[in-house]
Amino acid sequence: MLLSTRNLTKTFPGTKALDSVDFDLKAGEVHSLLGENGAGKSTLIKCLTGAYRRDSGDILFEGEPISPQSTLEAQEIGIGTVYQEVNLLPNLTVAENLTLGHQPRRFGMISPRAMQAQAEEMLAGYGVDVDVRRSLDTYSVAVQQIVAIARAVHLSGRVLILDEPTASLDSREVRMLFDVIGDLRKRGLGIIFISHFLDQVFEISDTLTVLRNGCHIATRPAAEVDRMELITLMLGHELDEEKPDRGLSSEVEGTGDAIRFKGIGRRGKIAPFDLTVHKGEVIGMAGLLGSGRTESAEVLFGATPADSGTVEDANGAVDLRNPRNAIAAGFAFAPEDRKTDGIIAELSVRENIILALQARRGWARPIPQAEQMRMADEYIERLDIRTPDAEKPVGLLSGGNQQKVILARWLATNPRFLILDEPTRGIDVGAHAEILRLIEDVVAQGMSILVISSELDELIAVSHRVIVVRDRHHVSELTGADVTTETIVRAIAAPDAEAVA
Repeated sequence: MLLSTRNLTKTFPGTKALDSVDFDLKAGEVHSLLGENGAGKSTLIKCLTGAYRRDSGDILFEGEPISPQSTLEAQEIGIGTVYQEVNLLPNLTVAENLTLGHQPRRFGMISPRAMQAQAEEMLAGYGVDVDVRRSLDTYSVAVQQIVAIARAVHLSGRVLILDEPTASLDSREVRMLFDVIGDLRKRGLGIIFISHFLDQVFEISDTLTVLRNGCHIATRPAAEVDRMELITLMLGHELDEEKPDRGLSSEVEGTGDAIRFKGIGRRGKIAPFDLTVHKGEVIGMAGLLGSGRTESAEVLFGATPADSGTVEDANGAVDLRNPRNAIAAGFAFAPEDRKTDGIIAELSVRENIILALQARRGWARPIPQAEQMRMADEYIERLDIRTPDAEKPVGLLSGGNQQKVILARWLATNPRFLILDEPTRGIDVGAHAEILRLIEDVVAQGMSILVISSELDELIAVSHRVIVVRDRHHVSELTGADVTTETIVRAIAAPDAEAVA
């Protein structure tokens, strides 16, 4: 066995993060580590890489006990890690990143020519056309991931841990990365793969290990486990398949209580489009990364002011010149990048929840502290936000719980139209299911929602109709029985002449 743990245990104050966990990784194997946020995946990885010191148990490398005291020591043993947010220096060249800390020297000085040659040798066989003299940030996230992998393999060479490597990649980039992983597997590396995208897990994995509440639940060959069984293992109970009701009632469709966007667009961002949003309706939006989905959302919310079109409701024109006006009109927007555009990590859960409502009231009319606490406690309970208390900095919560805090922030404003851009990206299965159920609940109360998602199953589960976006144009609208994976994919891939307006 290449890498193993036996009875590995790690405890934090009030929490047993790992409880006597056994884990085995073979050479030439892709082994996926699965579980909800808080299951113990990150703690296990940090123990293996020396970021945490275990309380008890053993870590074995090729049968010999090891005890890495730092990530550098783990690299020297043979264990390298690449995270979702690439841990390289984007302002340096590719060559400088690849050789950082071990640059080739001549007469005591760094040799740029030798550094370039070494970098090109390190990237040989990875199937990417990269000028190592260019700055790393001039390349796509996928290329940056491959550069990070090449560096990790060069420094460690035996075990590669990939933590959410595909979270920011489109389908073509995922395929590029999977080709690299396949080549590394053939070279005999043991690869630990962590991802919330279960389709990708099944595609790339040889073996699956599930953790739950810090405990080892199961290890199975990937070919012997189906999706529902895996979800049941992760959650500890069966997850019902979502049964969409794709028809709006005639009462809703017949009312004038709708928001009508006519010819709204922004030159260079998204072509003008029409959209009518009915009360109590979920509209899905599908399309490839870069197709114009997020640009559509930003125009609808006034984050990118439209330069064409009008917006009307039953009371007349709606002013969407900026997000402040949109919030005043009852609009809300949970953005795709929760870390950059959503949460304020240093502020507490309470402060993040009341932020949008306070902005709408104006800073001259502060929400009383007691009211803030009441609201925070209400939404912590309602959305099952896993936090010790409302004063914990939101940046210390898991990704799924951060997403719930952002949803709580906008629900606190009682919006009539909520825009959710990739609301379940990078969160665990349990939080994913909870957010989908929350969407159902608020829609039943009359809220209208636009859901943008790369996961077609998710769109199909919750949407009454689906808008397909391609090349910065709204090209199709699918309703009723036409809301299927096949029809959405066909609309995304169809020539313009076949698009259904």
